Amino acid sequence: MTLPTLDDPFYYLNNFHTVLDWIGARYRDLLSADERAFIDDFSALPQASRALLVRMIMRKGTLFRASKLNYAEIGPMPEAVLPLIDAGWVDAEPELSLEQLFALSTKAEIMTALMPAPAPSDRALKKADLLETLKPMYDEARRFDAWFADSGDGVYELTLMAMCDRFRLMFFGNLRQDWTEFVLADLGIYRYERVEFSAASRAFQQRADIDAYLHLHRCRERFEAGEPLIELLDAVPAAFDDNPWLEARRAKLLFQLGQHCERSGELASALTLYADCTHPGARIRRLRVLERSGRFDAALALAREVERSPESDAETQHLQRILPRLHRKLGLPGLPRQQPAAVERIDLRLSRPTGPISVEGAVRKHLDEPHAPVHYVENALINSLFGLLCWEAIFAPLPGAFFHPFHSGPADLSRPDFYRRRAALFDACLARLDTHDYQTVIRDIFMAKQGIQSPFVHWGIVDEDLLEQALACFPREHLKLWFARLLWDIKANRAGLPDLIQFCPEKKTYRMIEVKGPGDRLQDNQLRWLDFCAEHGMPVTVCYVQWARATEDSST
Repeated sequence: MTLPTLDDPFYYLNNFHTVLDWIGARYRDLLSADERAFIDDFSALPQASRALLVRMIMRKGTLFRASKLNYAEIGPMPEAVLPLIDAGWVDAEPELSLEQLFALSTKAEIMTALMPAPAPSDRALKKADLLETLKPMYDEARRFDAWFADSGDGVYELTLMAMCDRFRLMFFGNLRQDWTEFVLADLGIYRYERVEFSAASRAFQQRADIDAYLHLHRCRERFEAGEPLIELLDAVPAAFDDNPWLEARRAKLLFQLGQHCERSGELASALTLYADCTHPGARIRRLRVLERSGRFDAALALAREVERSPESDAETQHLQRILPRLHRKLGLPGLPRQQPAAVERIDLRLSRPTGPISVEGAVRKHLDEPHAPVHYVENALINSLFGLLCWEAIFAPLPGAFFHPFHSGPADLSRPDFYRRRAALFDACLARLDTHDYQTVIRDIFMAKQGIQSPFVHWGIVDEDLLEQALACFPREHLKLWFARLLWDIKANRAGLPDLIQFCPEKKTYRMIEVKGPGDRLQDNQLRWLDFCAEHGMPVTVCYVQWARATEDSST
């Protein structure tokens, strides 16, 4: 698909037509009669009217002051808006609540129209306080000209925003992305991998799934707005047994509601929510609530279930902390303490940096040597090497993975079956590590895909020099182990890797260095990576830093 350039003043209108054409070609069978009519009728409007409508769609909210709808390429707004009013897509006389009026007006306008003789104390009020002052006096909605009789201005309301949000959802497969994706791509700020699309490349297969997604989104908005939990729980739908994607979104909402109940002390509700929730971590949260509630026998039974089939390394890590406590509380024999793998430790006492240098930067500078350069990479380097070697598998055009031109990665990246669906492709990529072919593949992809969005490759950090040092010094056996662990739990294991890497190109060796400043402690995902590296004989170090007094020298 050829995207328009910003040299065209109607670039945004062209982009919107692209979306409508895309939806019309791929989702016609899922569209309502009103939606099909809009797509058909929109193209018949004058260009200025179409452009004005799209400008309104792409702005925040649905209410607009007429005086703020001025665009040079559109021309006179009163002429452009008339066809939109006739079509029923714009309301020229919406009734506005006091809150809506405040959002559209300045404090001076409000004071002049609604408080013609304000007291000195009223003039000093902030706009939000002024709203609270006026609420008891103005509790009915009115048209703009009834609020501001002599303003000479007006307000237009966009009446089809819900339809446009549905179109945006159908195109992107989420409500996180918006129309700016086109502009960023047009400007070359973001570049995306070109993936082959078929007629079946779409996020939704039935209209009920779109409705369910929007319903879950509204539930999340109501929760974030602070709506009473009892009302919200009634709105949460039952499990989506035939749609793992929607069920994952529902499970995440239940998990957030469960956390809210925990914080509020509503432990019985939290248990109910976690028991109905498949979101990662819900089982451990349920276990913690049972323990907090004093239900130690039930907690131990659930702990044994977790022990038999842990969902992740993180769940096992939490269980190792909980089980000994449960044994003590139930008077059971103590459990042998799990000893972490031995990790080398170094302690540095450094001069506190005077400029904007992080503790990691200070350690990097202290340890860096010409024959043993140190790089700040954190999660970037190993993830990038994985993303380069496995580029073909990551961007494979599987059903449900890619359905529009603006994917930085597959839509199912965080789903439990991500690797399983691509097992043969990933296995073929990792098999290259058994030969010298892997280095050529990584170099070729690094050059060919430079700057293209990827969920793994950090172009701003990994340059050619760092890449070559990594290929020279990382043993292929270590790469294979790291990559396999990433695939075991992509969401959890993409983070937690050590901050620094030190290479010795002459000896073809390396060491990973996790940096901890004064008072800092290792996080759970960092501990898991450290244990993994130490267990497999990978050179890893934890560097603890203290700041020296002004009279001291930096020392090891």
